[in-house]
Amino acid sequence: MATPMSANRFLDALRDEGVTVVEVGDWRTHNRNHKGPWGPVHGVMIHHTVTSGAEKTVRICREGYEGLPGPLCHGVITKDGRVHLVGYGRSNHAGLGDDDVLRAVIAEKALPPDNEANTDGNRHFYGFECENLGDGEDPWTEAQLDAVERVSAAICRHHEWTARSVIGHLEWQPGKIDPKGFTMDAMRARVHERLK
Repeated sequence: MATPMSANRFLDALRDEGVTVVEVGDWRTHNRNHKGPWGPVHGVMIHHTVTSGAEKTVRICREGYEGLPGPLCHGVITKDGRVHLVGYGRSNHAGLGDDDVLRAVIAEKALPPDNEANTDGNRHFYGFECENLGDGEDPWTEAQLDAVERVSAAICRHHEWTARSVIGHLEWQPGKIDPKGFTMDAMRARVHERLK
């Protein structure tokens, strides 16, 4: 069971891992904590946004949209590899997912298929949205993939988790396809190497 880092410790952890951070407004206190607790935390979840354009993407992830108020993640990873911090605490990124997947993440074991949506993921995961159309054709830049690797490793390093604590939205919630364009197994391998 892990207590979420303080906002300042989170910022330090990212910077210590070599992440280029952009602080957006009052990100430290912008959250959905009034809807329920944040924590204990058990992992890092990676998403794609189905948007293009850094400014628009960051705005949507900070503010949300009709039917889904922001923040929609903790950090937005734009094509240039910068990580825009838009919120901290509970955020609307994971939704309901599979309790068997959560148990596997906690145990740091291979993930089972996600076949039900019965567990609140917003409470248990750090979330990063990545600027990408999610059509399998929009390219992922190396700077962006490097940032995904670094933010994941920074959080795992702080909590003394392995790369098995890093999952994609598609591994958590039935019907989701994100992130599309790289495999989470390949990203976990990168995180594993960075944590050595």
